Amino acid sequence: MLVAYTVALDLIRSLRPVVEQLKTYDANIADQVTRAATSITLNIGEGSRRGGKDPKRFYRMAQGSAGEIRAAIDTADAWGWKVETTEARRLLDRELALLYGLCC
Repeated sequence: MLVAYTVALDLIRSLRPVVEQLKTYDANIADQVTRAATSITLNIGEGSRRGGKDPKRFYRMAQGSAGEIRAAIDTADAWGWKVETTEARRLLDRELALLYGLCC
């Protein structure tokens, strides 16, 4: 299995408390983070089983979802919401680097 897939699962684990904290401020953003994180693992999983040019398309979609998570936690910071995102940001940076290597 790809390292990016394992890191994506670690990212989900690190986002669990973030999502719970976000729910106290905005349930829609919490749901968006949940769906985006799930999308990362699903797209990596599907891309790793594809051939030809298909894998890169799925890895790019995973990259987009990772960017969406970053935007959500940046938005929370901009609103001044008290959400602890240090570990999630570390794993998100790692995930984005791994995905960049897979698709670019």
